[in-house]
Amino acid sequence: MTKQIAFIHTSPSMIPVFKPLADELLKGTSVFNMVDESLLCDIIRDGRCPPKTARRLVNHVIEADDAGADYILVTCSSMGRAVESSRALVSATVLRVDEPMADKAVATGARIGVIATLPSTLEPTAALIQSRAAAAGKNIDLITTVVAGAFDAVISGNGEKHDSLVAAALRELSRKTDVIVLAQASMARVVDALSPNEKPIPVLASPRLAVEHLARLIQCAASQ
Repeated sequence: MTKQIAFIHTSPSMIPVFKPLADELLKGTSVFNMVDESLLCDIIRDGRCPPKTARRLVNHVIEADDAGADYILVTCSSMGRAVESSRALVSATVLRVDEPMADKAVATGARIGVIATLPSTLEPTAALIQSRAAAAGKNIDLITTVVAGAFDAVISGNGEKHDSLVAAALRELSRKTDVIVLAQASMARVVDALSPNEKPIPVLASPRLAVEHLARLIQCAASQ
C-alpha cells in the first residue's frame, strides 16, 4: 500500500523547499501539505511557542493522522516540543524537522554553532542539540547567534539582504566551531549559494537531512 506523507508548515514558502526533496527521495509515496501561518505569527509575537499555539499544532497533527498520513513531518523548528507532545496521540510516525540535523551535528564535532534569524527558534534548537548530545554521552560546547535583521529582510521580500547577513554570520562562526547548524529550514538556500572557501567546516541545514531520514524510515518499514 502507498504510504501517505504529511508535511505541516508554518509558512507557504516551505512548500517549494520540501517538494523537490520529496520528489527526489520519497518516490512511490503520496504527499500532501498543510499550512497554518498563524502558528508562526504567534511565535514571532510572543518570542516563543505559547501553549494555545502548541495545542493548535497538535490538532493539525491529529488532523493529518485522521486524513490517513502514515508519516508526519513538521517543518518548523520553533514547534519542536509540541511535535514531541503530539506523538502519543496519533498512530502516524511524527517527526521533528531538526532531529536528524541535531544528531549529525553531535556526531560531527564538539564545538557546535547554531545560527537563527528568530530568537524563538534558537532556544528549542539549542536544547535539542544538548539533549541529543547527552543521549549520546558526548560533551559539547554550543555557540549560538541570532542574525539581526535577517528575518525582517526576508519577510519584506529582500531575500538578497537576508542571504548576505546569514552568510556573513556563517563565515564569522566558522572560525570558532567544528560544525554549524542552521536553526530554520528557510536558511537552507544560503548554504547552497556559498563557495567551498566560504564553508571550511560542515554547515548543516534541516530539510534534506529530515527527508533523507524519513526515506530511510519508510524503507526500513517496507523491508520488515
